[in-house]
Amino acid sequence: MSVSRGVIFVAGHRGMVGSAICRQLISQGTDPGAIVTRNRNELDLTDQLAVRRLLWEIRPSEVYLAAAKVGGIFANNNYPADFIGINLAIQTNLITASFEAGVKRLLFLGSSCIYPRLARQPITEDSLLTGPLEGTNEPYAVAKIAGIKLCESMNRQYGASHGISYRSVMPTNLYGPGDNYHPENSHVVPALIRRFHEAKKTGLPLVVVWGSGLPRREFLYVDDLARACLHVMNLPDAAYTASTTPMCSHINVGCGHDITIKETAQLIASVVGYEGQIQFDTTKPDGTPRKLLDNSRISRLGWQPTMGLEQGLTETYEDFLERAKHGTI
Repeated sequence: MSVSRGVIFVAGHRGMVGSAICRQLISQGTDPGAIVTRNRNELDLTDQLAVRRLLWEIRPSEVYLAAAKVGGIFANNNYPADFIGINLAIQTNLITASFEAGVKRLLFLGSSCIYPRLARQPITEDSLLTGPLEGTNEPYAVAKIAGIKLCESMNRQYGASHGISYRSVMPTNLYGPGDNYHPENSHVVPALIRRFHEAKKTGLPLVVVWGSGLPRREFLYVDDLARACLHVMNLPDAAYTASTTPMCSHINVGCGHDITIKETAQLIASVVGYEGQIQFDTTKPDGTPRKLLDNSRISRLGWQPTMGLEQGLTETYEDFLERAKHGTI
């Protein structure tokens, strides 16, 4: 049975997060016909007038802002102007045009890289802006921080007078179906899946992984995040405001535990079936030493992850194989 939620616009529906949000909306009963999406050929999200025109045309009741330019350490290091400029444009266009079109509910997807490089672990929401960022992805992080603050500022200025509630969630490192497996511009999990798969296929005896392998990372299956997004979006205003403050309104979303990059590589190699050696190149950057989010805020609000890491990696590898078979990676 479908549930009427009005028109819902999902920006970035072809990406890993956006596609998971669409799946979750439908699984929770939303009429697929009520979900509006546009691909890059149909809508340039950096074009302010085009974004404004679409939102005035469809007049959505909810907007999920999952569109972003994303990438791993290599991409962030080599294209810093793109990462800050494109993301600032996308966010600003969508958030301001949503308000102008009368959108009451908006969810902004941030990133755990918004927090200081040496933040106390696990990282609480109020750690934001308390120290220097990790240099390798600072431009991307600054853009995401700006998105959070734009949502907060809209709420502070127009929340009472216009009845809006623009909310932000900060996911930890994500993986899952629909990920980007680009050999240079992807994040650690999809990059290693591809590398170990290709090494297994060609019989390579050794795979080299960037960095020392010592940094610790927390990983969350993307469908768990999608459930969290809908959970936060559906919270009554009283519950949301009771758990946040006007200038610290974002909510962490993580699984609550982390592992080293070395352990991650070994686990992915096992899932893929690669039996060769793994070597770590210490001349390459490690990035932030540790990023473990404190997810007590969203836990108190009633959400918990459900997917274990090994099972999630297995399903992600199956997605990789399926997409490789059809030439879509």
